[in-house]
Amino acid sequence: MRDIDAVAADYTGRRRAVLEYALTTKRLVDAAKEPGFTVEGWAPLAALVAVDEFERIGNFKEVMNWSEYVGFLTNWAANSEWDGLFKRVSEVDGVVFLELEERSRIGDFTSVVNSMSVYEFTDDDKIRHIDVYLQMALPNTDMLGSYEGVGIAE
Repeated sequence: MRDIDAVAADYTGRRRAVLEYALTTKRLVDAAKEPGFTVEGWAPLAALVAVDEFERIGNFKEVMNWSEYVGFLTNWAANSEWDGLFKRVSEVDGVVFLELEERSRIGDFTSVVNSMSVYEFTDDDKIRHIDVYLQMALPNTDMLGSYEGVGIAE
């Protein structure tokens, strides 16, 4: 596995856009610890997204639009560290599949998960939908605190 920034230049098109999304997320998660960081700080990520039609289905089958997602990200990132190691990126029929080993820390809780995110795009190559799939050990219930107020599917 390699750092995402070490492989991004090897890709073009939608695969590159997905890698840029991951790199921008990392940069903004780090920046979210600075005083004054707000939901507007996610504008560089929004530039890659069709914000009016965006939908993300997350780890616990929670569904969020762009506004809900950046609100969630802002709360999560302020208290978390995140990084991803690149495994593989593939594109089939315009849909991009990104596999990472994701490492995060929230307080004393650390986790390492294998993730696959599926990215769908608009005709003008903006991300409009993301499905997230994880392989992980059972989480500590403290980690679930960052999901307070988020509707989790049953």
